Amino acid sequence: MEIVLDKKGATAATLKVTIKAADYLPTIQNKLKDYGKKASVKGFRPGKVPSSVVEKMYGKNLKMEEINKILSRTVSQYVKDEKLNIIGFPLPDQGLAAKIDWDNGTEFEFFYDLGLIPEFKYDLSDKIHVTKFEIEADPKHIAETLVNIRRQQGKMDEAEIVVEGDYINGEMKSLSTDFVTTTMIPTEKVEKSELNKFVGKKIGDVIEFDIDKAFGDKTSIAHVTGMTKEEAETTSGTFSFTVSGVRRSFPAELNQEFFDKIFGPGAVASEEEFNTKLAETINQNYNREAEVLLAKNIRKEFVANTKVDISEDFLKRFLLVNNEGKISAEQIDADFNLYQDDLKWLLIRNKIGEDNSIKVDHAEVISRTKELFMQQFGGMTTLSEKIEETINKIADNYLAAENGKNYNRTFEEVYYNKVLKLIESKISYKTKKISVDEFEKLAQAN
Repeated sequence: MEIVLDKKGATAATLKVTIKAADYLPTIQNKLKDYGKKASVKGFRPGKVPSSVVEKMYGKNLKMEEINKILSRTVSQYVKDEKLNIIGFPLPDQGLAAKIDWDNGTEFEFFYDLGLIPEFKYDLSDKIHVTKFEIEADPKHIAETLVNIRRQQGKMDEAEIVVEGDYINGEMKSLSTDFVTTTMIPTEKVEKSELNKFVGKKIGDVIEFDIDKAFGDKTSIAHVTGMTKEEAETTSGTFSFTVSGVRRSFPAELNQEFFDKIFGPGAVASEEEFNTKLAETINQNYNREAEVLLAKNIRKEFVANTKVDISEDFLKRFLLVNNEGKISAEQIDADFNLYQDDLKWLLIRNKIGEDNSIKVDHAEVISRTKELFMQQFGGMTTLSEKIEETINKIADNYLAAENGKNYNRTFEEVYYNKVLKLIESKISYKTKKISVDEFEKLAQAN
């Protein structure tokens, strides 16, 4: 066997692999002997099939199978041994491979294209400046959050007169067709311009409305009528609705039971303490989102200011092959800058991790997986023996699923977070305090 690397430049190369008869014949001959002992061929006794017949029946397929196995392990081992930094994996030249004479050939040549990644330098120092945002919830957002929590924890009960936010039960009829149904209308689905026709009504009242004006879009019409979306598309005209009941969500009372339900038993003991704790929690939640934004801004900074040479032609071809028809060449062209930046960031952060000897051990992968599942148990920090045993089983099953893909994903997440923490410890920041509204605008823009 011979392997020759032909560099076409800093970012591209061709790998030529020559497979000779001595590389595959011994294995094939042994397999043909086994096949001959087991083969059942009309006209021959079992185990007495001539070797020439067995070879004619199975030889070509065995040759192709064995050579493909040799190629697979040889090419990957060569890339590893030569420490070639490449994009994805080598791509075979399918055009040349299609011309191979498998029937008569004994020596075979295969060609692979490689996208090489030359050495590059990055700056990991306090010369890198990134803005870090601190979010402070204002009284308006605290009040809105409290209203939402009280509504979520509240109880549904009967009401006499419809107000905005209520749910109205009743019979809906079309005044131009024979359509009739018993349904419930959430007033939040009613267009603001038509809401006055519903608000103030009570049991027994009849409301008439144009269904398109009242509900605005066909999806909402389908929701309140129980029709399919296709049926709703052809529905229009005047409808009547006879009110049979009004349901209202009454907010939870601000008492100790409510406080305990939201923050845990005894965490707060008064409305003032609750509001303080709520503000802290809102700030913590938004500042966690600010960490995500910070990571995005760090990524932008490094991608924009680190020169990484990449073969665009190879990357486009690799994306097309690797996605197996899920995306087209046109889609790749349209979003190529995004794909290229993703690859650059992956290369940069992996090089930073390698240069700084960042490692991830099995225990860290297990710990991160358990942490994710513990969040589903309310983010508890102390667990009963039974719950901990359950979480351990769930974590083990998750990591073993999909042939280890979940394990690899979690490993990569832990590795990335460790690299990110290292980067954050080396660069410098300008801290800026902003409101929730300002932060939400920033987050949407990114």
